[in-house]
Amino acid sequence: MKVIGVDIGGTKIRMGVLDEDMNTHLDLKVPTTFPLYELLEKEILTILEKHPDVEAIGIGTHGFVDPKKGRIVYATELLPGWTGTEVKAQLEKATNRRVEIDNDANVAALAEAKIGAAKDYSRTVCLTLGTGLGGGVIIDDFVLSGGPNGGAAELGHMILYPGGVECGCGRKGCAEQYVSGTALRRRITEAGLSYQPEELFKADDPKAKQLIREFTYDLAVVISSLQATFDMEVVVIGGGVSEASDYWIDDLQEQLKPLLLNDVEIVIAQFGNEAGMYGAAQLVLKDIHK
Repeated sequence: MKVIGVDIGGTKIRMGVLDEDMNTHLDLKVPTTFPLYELLEKEILTILEKHPDVEAIGIGTHGFVDPKKGRIVYATELLPGWTGTEVKAQLEKATNRRVEIDNDANVAALAEAKIGAAKDYSRTVCLTLGTGLGGGVIIDDFVLSGGPNGGAAELGHMILYPGGVECGCGRKGCAEQYVSGTALRRRITEAGLSYQPEELFKADDPKAKQLIREFTYDLAVVISSLQATFDMEVVVIGGGVSEASDYWIDDLQEQLKPLLLNDVEIVIAQFGNEAGMYGAAQLVLKDIHK
């Protein structure tokens, strides 16, 4: 069985034709232009002309998604005009193929849970420490997603410090304002340091070490709270901050010990930029939406 996996980002769209063994028969990147749906349909129809044996299409996208209806509930101005788009209904009519769509963080988590760092576990939480704090939850092989507002598993918007730093969502104290690449940059500035985030973890500086200690403590609190909610077997940590994990993972493990109800495995994500495309393919290779 061959499928198309689509990863929609603010600047580019990555599309691949993949089979059940994740062999890649096509890997295409196109700039994101608008209107977005028209671009998406045009590019997929072009792929189908060359690969008519494709049986289904999986899509991961920025924004709040209703995966059952295949509708974009809300997307920021990163993808103007995307809010309200009935992607599943329109694209299934245009292609005569099954279409599934979900949030990009959920899709990346699915890749790690099904074929990546967490493939040997059935209850997985993925945390993506990038510009923000993305997340995905896979429980007994199903993706926790959707909800009446498409906002399930928005882990970065759990309140970590009530009344704290204002978040882009309009509330104060969200976890992503403390545990993300952007949060690290703010912490560095507030501490009067001049490091880049990737330099911070290597610095032999008491202020830098204290900042790392605070960062890993906040991450440990987030993981502890998620364990009390989901009782996951494993936490997969991805995103740009994870690339320096050799420098902070031991500190995280130490701070986790007194906060956990039970032991939980902490692993680093296996896939980088491929996670979105691979996970989107998994949407239609497996029945993962409850």
